[in-house]
Amino acid sequence: MPENLTAPLVVAFPFTRSLGPVQSAFLTGLRERTVLGVRTRDGRVLVPPVEYDPVTAEEIRDLVEVGTTGTVTTWAWNPAPRHHQPLRTPFAWALVRLDGADTALLHALDAPDARAVRTGMRVRIRWAAHREGAITDIACFEPHDATATPGVTATATPGATPHSGAFADPVTTLTTPARLDYTYAPGRAQTRYLHALAGRRILGERCPSCRKVCVPPRGACPTCGVATAEQVEVGPRGTVTTFCVVNIKAKGLDIDVPYVYAHIALDGADLALHARIGGIPYDEVRMGMRVEPVWTDDSRHPDHYRPAPEPDAAYDTYKELL
Repeated sequence: MPENLTAPLVVAFPFTRSLGPVQSAFLTGLRERTVLGVRTRDGRVLVPPVEYDPVTAEEIRDLVEVGTTGTVTTWAWNPAPRHHQPLRTPFAWALVRLDGADTALLHALDAPDARAVRTGMRVRIRWAAHREGAITDIACFEPHDATATPGVTATATPGATPHSGAFADPVTTLTTPARLDYTYAPGRAQTRYLHALAGRRILGERCPSCRKVCVPPRGACPTCGVATAEQVEVGPRGTVTTFCVVNIKAKGLDIDVPYVYAHIALDGADLALHARIGGIPYDEVRMGMRVEPVWTDDSRHPDHYRPAPEPDAAYDTYKELL
């Protein structure tokens, strides 16, 4: 049994959304060092503001300005900051009720150590040197000279004043970088598959019930749900069953557009895998075209598939794999 493999993987992409009038005013206000909340019909001030009352679901637009100082209502110490977190040194995640607000805002609190943080302590906003209309315009909170009684949960302080929400050059969209770091462990079936690919062989596994050969193998039949163990070498050639033309260039991918991604039924396999088609103009790729893998010198898997020197497959030979 080959040793199981692991690999560090990162999934990262920018998520962009448009902003309504409330969120637009809130983020533009942060850029201008102004914190806005929204007042509900029963008089509560919500910070950060929302567009609909979380209790009644009523639309709310009554913007108010609150203070830049506040009180810690609860907190947790973060001893090992991670990638893209607000501070590089250990800090506290804190819920801070700003003066004039009835709800708390979650952000980083810069403190020398956990012993310097307590519920009820007074804090103030430390603004970022460069502000662009995002929650990161608040660099963090920091301890404030005025103190509250330790261990006592603060109540909202009067002082929220009406605000029109009007600013020059308002922020209308928000782009947030999403990132997930994790370690992938392929398991026994995929480990065997990957070791075979390193030797330029493609292995599937046969279901003991329906007898279908699954590629890539997952250790269980996707149709029957039973465990699979019998290994079957398939391909290397196969048949294009369906395909799509890609017209948008992916960041970091050195492939000119347009190009074709296809489902390919390898000879001897009962499930199609997907791969890029190369060596042929994109508009000449077709269903039933016979293809073969192209390996690069340092690749652990085929770089792409190209047309094989043989006639197209008859539709009846791959129709069940569409």
